[in-house]
Amino acid sequence: MKLKKLLVLLAACVFATLALAGCGGSSSSSSGSTSGSSSSAKVLKVGSSIDFAPFEFQDEGQKEYQGFDMDLIRAIGKEMGYDVEIQNIGFDGLIPALQAKNIDVIISGMTINDERKENVLFSDPYYQSGLTMVVRSDEQGIKSFQDLKGKKVAVQIGTTSAEAVKKLGGVEVKELNTPADCFMELKGHGVDAVVNDRPVNDYYIQKSGETGVKALEEKLTAEDYGIAMAKDNTELQSKVNEALKKLKENGEYDKIFQKWFGSSK
Repeated sequence: MKLKKLLVLLAACVFATLALAGCGGSSSSSSGSTSGSSSSAKVLKVGSSIDFAPFEFQDEGQKEYQGFDMDLIRAIGKEMGYDVEIQNIGFDGLIPALQAKNIDVIISGMTINDERKENVLFSDPYYQSGLTMVVRSDEQGIKSFQDLKGKKVAVQIGTTSAEAVKKLGGVEVKELNTPADCFMELKGHGVDAVVNDRPVNDYYIQKSGETGVKALEEKLTAEDYGIAMAKDNTELQSKVNEALKKLKENGEYDKIFQKWFGSSK
């Protein structure tokens, strides 16, 4: 009887040991996250609004997030020795997510400006952009930003394009969730123009093969994009800046730039 109890107890111990072994060593992942992960690797949690081609977007049928920002942050994470986990968050929810420590950094075509600097730290600039305008091909009354007075203009909510157009005065501004929503509104004659970052406007026209719209050459502003971090995380800021510097020195940054914009910076 004692031998039977001993065998039962031994079997239970073996089963428990096997169960514990089966539960160990899990690694985190999410849609759009990669970097040759291992269970012991540190994870850089990245927030991005995945609706801003060619910087961040997701093609139908593809699992990973695509774009200049996505390739760059993966390269930065690799240089730092981190796995990269990318979360898709609406643009106006990115800074709150950072402040709540749900993410470590933001890369999302985010312009460095004084207002944002009150709430976050920025990396060194990694891209210079500028605001341009798209109108319908048959539009004859809009040739410059000064012609927007009395017109309806679509912009993405929470962006610097929204702020800049409002400052023009006399413009009816329609704030929409994504650049794609803005272009649809333009095609549907709901607005007279779309104001957005130049690479986004150019990419839309190029990729869509759209013949019913045209981009105007005039730039409203020149803007630097930066990677945002929590206000108190100067250590991470230094690491990101050092990784970005190395990528520019070793040519990796230029390779990524050429992939998405067709020429070296």
